[in-house]
Amino acid sequence: MQSQAASAEMDRITVLAERAKQGDREAFMTITNLFQKNVFQLAYSFFQDREDALDIVQETFLRLYRKLDYYEKGESFKSWILQITKNLCIDRYRKNHKKEADMDIKRIVENCLKQLPERQRMIFVMKHYNELKYTEIAETLGIAVGTAKSLNFKAVNKLRELMNPYLGRQL
Repeated sequence: MQSQAASAEMDRITVLAERAKQGDREAFMTITNLFQKNVFQLAYSFFQDREDALDIVQETFLRLYRKLDYYEKGESFKSWILQITKNLCIDRYRKNHKKEADMDIKRIVENCLKQLPERQRMIFVMKHYNELKYTEIAETLGIAVGTAKSLNFKAVNKLRELMNPYLGRQL
């Protein structure tokens, strides 16, 4: 059972949330002041970085402002805002982690491409980066279509071989 003080605080926050929904900036600032520390602590515990945590605090209150209509009376406001914070932390982590992984793979591919014989590398780039057809590659380089296909096949197999140690699995 809730104490009277906790119940009164919940009622106060509900009133502030209702006022903020109606566009009362002072009510929204009061909510921000009440929960800013909790939001920062959660974000900081997630990233262990002050700048990232401050960015999440800002994003959380921006999202809160936009989503205030979804807050339901009687629901724990603190739990609701911390759920928003947690979701933003997870989203940012996934986004940054994916970028790092993508950059690593791009760097690995570039390093492996440099190790291919020149003609194989040229044909691989024309086929897979420039998206040319074998007939276009053959015409551009003055070689037979079969030769272009063969050199691309060799390039792909060599790249697989070169990338295996980096990726730790069979491609």
